Amino acid sequence: MAVRVVTDSACDLPDDLAAELGVEIVPLSIRFGDQEYVDRRDLSPTAFYAKLGSSSVLPETAAPAPGAFEAVFRGAFEAGADAVVSLNLSAGVSATMQSAATAAAAIGEGADIRVIDSRSVSWGLGSQVVAAARAAAAGAGVEEVVAVVEEMIPRTRVYCTLDTLEHLKKGGRIGGAQALLGSLLSIKPVIDVSSGVVEEAGKPRTRSKALRFLADKVGQHSRVDNLAVMHGCAPDVEQFLDLLAPICSRDRIHVGEIGATIGVHAGPRVMGVIFQVA
Repeated sequence: MAVRVVTDSACDLPDDLAAELGVEIVPLSIRFGDQEYVDRRDLSPTAFYAKLGSSSVLPETAAPAPGAFEAVFRGAFEAGADAVVSLNLSAGVSATMQSAATAAAAIGEGADIRVIDSRSVSWGLGSQVVAAARAAAAGAGVEEVVAVVEEMIPRTRVYCTLDTLEHLKKGGRIGGAQALLGSLLSIKPVIDVSSGVVEEAGKPRTRSKALRFLADKVGQHSRVDNLAVMHGCAPDVEQFLDLLAPICSRDRIHVGEIGATIGVHAGPRVMGVIFQVA
C-alpha cells in the first residue's frame, strides 16, 4: 500500500528534506495589513523576519482554504496513493486542521484520508511528519503510519523563549501565558507548547538565563529523541548550542529556522528546543 504524507507550512521542514521524503506541504498565508503572502513560496524565513522588522503593522496568519488541501489530497490519489495521512498544526492554535478535515469530508468515504492533530508546532510537527514519511517509504501501511505518529504525539515537547509577547497577544494565541502580560518585570518569557496550546513555562530576567532555562528542560531527561534547536533569525544560536553540548552532541541536534507561520506569533529572535521524551 502506498501512503502519502501531507502537512502544512507550520512544520518548518526544509524543502530538500520534504522533497526527499515526498511530503506535500500546504502553505498558510501571511498578511501584513492588506498585503498577503504565501508562506514558503513568497516568504522565506529570512525575508519574513526582515519584513517583520521593517513593518509598521504586526502580521497575521490565515489557515489554508479546504480547497488547497483537497487539491493536494486528490493529487496524491491520482499519483497512485492508496491512503493519505494529513498531519497538521495543533488545532489548539489554528483552524488549519479543520480545513484539512473539511477537505477530506468533501472527497468522501471512498478515499482513505487520515487527518491527525499533531498537537504541536514547528519541528514538533516536523519531526512527526519525518517519522511518518519514513515509515511510509519503508512500506508501512496506513494503520502503521498512524500508529507511529500517535505514539510520538504525547512524547513531544516544545519550549521557546520570546523577545516579546506582543505577537502572541496580537494574534490571540497567548492562551495560558496570559498571566505573563501582567508582569512589570523586564523578562524574557519562556512558553511551553507541548500540549498543543501556549502555556507559561518561566519568567527569566535575561536572555542568557532564558537560554539556560531551555537547556535545563532538555537536561531534565536522561535521554531525548529528535532534539532540535529552532530559531527566528536569532543571533545567539551558536552560544545556545554550546549550552546543549554537555547534554547532546552537536551532530545529533537538528538546527533549523522557524518560518513565517509560527514566526508571526513567536516574533523575531525566538529560540526553541523541541524533542520527544524517550
